[in-house]
Amino acid sequence: MSDIEQRFELAVAVAREAGAVARQIYEQPARTRTSKGPQDYILESDAQVERVIRERVLAAFPDDSFFGEEGGGEFGRDVWVVDPIDGTSNFARGVPHFCTSIAFVRDQQIEIGVIYEPILDELYVARRGAGATRNAQPIKVSGIASMREAIVEAGWSMRRPTEAYVDLVDQLYRAGAQVRRAGSGTLGLAYVADGRSDAYCELHINSWDALAGLLLIKEAGGWTNDFLANDGLRRGNVVLGCTPALKDIMAGAVGLNIR
Repeated sequence: MSDIEQRFELAVAVAREAGAVARQIYEQPARTRTSKGPQDYILESDAQVERVIRERVLAAFPDDSFFGEEGGGEFGRDVWVVDPIDGTSNFARGVPHFCTSIAFVRDQQIEIGVIYEPILDELYVARRGAGATRNAQPIKVSGIASMREAIVEAGWSMRRPTEAYVDLVDQLYRAGAQVRRAGSGTLGLAYVADGRSDAYCELHINSWDALAGLLLIKEAGGWTNDFLANDGLRRGNVVLGCTPALKDIMAGAVGLNIR
């Protein structure tokens, strides 16, 4: 078994373990939450779930780097990039649409992506060059080629002006798409890979929210932008994942030059 396969097996096991912890906390009658900014929650549970992942990963691979949304870390040649609970606002308000995201990156290449949604017990996994699955069943992007048939999720980021988001949504509606926003960029990307949506875009997203989902889309036959360009690993970036036929019009809507 290669070292990537070993890390893949660990990522799958740890995602389920972390998701079980998140679900247990979610089902408690009270969840402690504070605000770290407008529309930006921080929960004690985020840090608790991240500790589970960090401890398991570094116990198995102590020479790897680890970066988590809550605890930070460092970016080395081999780095685990983790969001313990993506969809924190949903989680905090009792909305069952959140997940744990684990990605492994080697030499600026996403090698492993695992996303676990504990409420529906849906486990999305991808390994570079080995395809993508949900609960061990192969998944593919929808193949939709027309914006008039497309369902697009447009994530909102406070790192960009509200006017830019409104303009993006306006362009998508005018192109004929149905537009939604469900509050988890990670699941939004996974749903593109699974054919549940036809595109996901956001004017800025952090790497821990995006990397696992981007690998899923690529391995499911979709198209993604070069998220890691311009130090996207550390700084975040615009993100776009979609069916191949929608890439030109979607790239234009989010301001990407892919020529």
